[in-house]
Amino acid sequence: MTNQFWINLPVKDVDKSRAFFTQIGFRLNTQHGNGNDSASLLIGDQNVIIMLFQEQTFSIFSSNSVTDTKQSTEVLFSIDAQSPTEVDEIALKAERAGGVVFGKPSLVQGWMYGCGFTDLDGHRWNVLHMDMTKMPKG
Repeated sequence: MTNQFWINLPVKDVDKSRAFFTQIGFRLNTQHGNGNDSASLLIGDQNVIIMLFQEQTFSIFSSNSVTDTKQSTEVLFSIDAQSPTEVDEIALKAERAGGVVFGKPSLVQGWMYGCGFTDLDGHRWNVLHMDMTKMPKG
């Protein structure tokens, strides 16, 4: 059915957001729009594409207004981590790059270790390491 999955996000400043995401480990996608009003990045081994668009451009594409992320959360993006140490590293990188860690790294339900952060535009991200050997059965 599909060959690629793209996430499109509105941002206030494409250059600052591009820098933020590359600082936390996303890779620049040189095959797609990297200009003044857009940036393309790759996430993970499956090369999921995240497109960042200046808010006005995003509004035109979506035919809708941009959500105020200070008032509500429209979506929570989740990223897997290979270890608890990687969760800690991503939380630290996100904070150093200007993001806000809203959920400090911690153990959840005895088998997941994760954290939550917001990017420069308030979009929420979740990073999880799941120890499947400790996952409850049933």
